[in-house]
Amino acid sequence: MITLLAIVRNYWIAITLFTLVVITILSLYPLESLPPVPGSDKTHHFIAYGALMFPTALRKPNYWLLIGVFFVCWSGGIEILQPYVNRYGEWLDLAANITGIGCGLLIGRLVNRIFPIDFKTR
Repeated sequence: MITLLAIVRNYWIAITLFTLVVITILSLYPLESLPPVPGSDKTHHFIAYGALMFPTALRKPNYWLLIGVFFVCWSGGIEILQPYVNRYGEWLDLAANITGIGCGLLIGRLVNRIFPIDFKTR
């Protein structure tokens, strides 16, 4: 567990960028209908944006708050663009995204309290 956390803390930028690209592609790829996957659409938004914020919250760089605001704006931009690619932009999706970002931040802070950063992972 600690080794996995060290990997996330060390490679948080790459993990975050990869997650952002995947979320963007999956959110803007034109579909005729949503694929049959278990769970609610809002749950998927919540989990995706929580996973997006978690590495940043775990590493907590000096500008972590700006990154969180950027994620909120990015998610709002995606919701605005979705009607132009045969998707539906919804306010509730944006609310689920923002809630996921907040929970990703809280979980990252909680993990940092349980497993503090040592000098080897910096």
